[in-house]
Amino acid sequence: MDRQAAKRGVGLALGGGSARGFAHVAVLQALDEMGVRPAAIAGTSMGGIIGAAYAAGMTGNEISDYVAGIFRTRSEFLARLWQLRPRRFNEIAFGFGQLNLERALDIFMPEGMPATFAELRTPLRVVATDYYAGDAATIDEGPLFPALAASAAIPILFRPVTVGGRVMVDGGICNPVPFDQLHDCGIVIAVDVLGNVVGGDGTRTPGAFESAFGAVQLFQCSLFRERLKGPRPPEILIRPPTGRFGMLDFTKAAAIMAASEPVKDEVKRKLHHALAAAG
Repeated sequence: MDRQAAKRGVGLALGGGSARGFAHVAVLQALDEMGVRPAAIAGTSMGGIIGAAYAAGMTGNEISDYVAGIFRTRSEFLARLWQLRPRRFNEIAFGFGQLNLERALDIFMPEGMPATFAELRTPLRVVATDYYAGDAATIDEGPLFPALAASAAIPILFRPVTVGGRVMVDGGICNPVPFDQLHDCGIVIAVDVLGNVVGGDGTRTPGAFESAFGAVQLFQCSLFRERLKGPRPPEILIRPPTGRFGMLDFTKAAAIMAASEPVKDEVKRKLHHALAAAG
């Protein structure tokens, strides 16, 4: 299977979705169990962060164990988050402190992560949004953490990140699931963790912050549906069941990963068929 995948070139596109991005782990575990290593990985926002850990050589199980440990308790998560509090007045916007995501990655990412794209074991392409150009920007070289921070810099919550002289914000604004970055791969697996619904019982009125995030999610879902109508959609599309979780449910990481377990069989079945069809 590994030789077949290498010959055909399996590309893995991991989409944005904040806390829902922990659902990507089940897909990584399925690939590990099949003995398939992607020829390239493309990621947006949380998909880029999870993809970077995988591209660095961590297994799906290792990422799962690490995430479960980091977000095991609310108090442990908040203690780490407290280190990111704004310390100057000019870091506060609209009543919220804009967090420094580069610092957050230093605090939350595993120790020993490569410093640059060149040090990764698997090629990685990270998608951010160029704020002033108003278009997607693909980053695949240079320092790793600034690129990951740029890709996941959700407006208002995180400060924009400058990479290569360009001001970047969250990549999901332009490209929620970057399967188009893998057209050089024979088989592309795209993982959409956004879900088709915002979540909830359909009757409760969301608060200002929740509705803002929900509106962004709805926009990204609509954008992704349009991108799927392009000339080459992904050969395999996986949608883990993340709808009941909120975008900021980081302390429910273990539950999100557990709920996504059933997609492992779907990944294996669809990839077996795709590889067989490819010969």
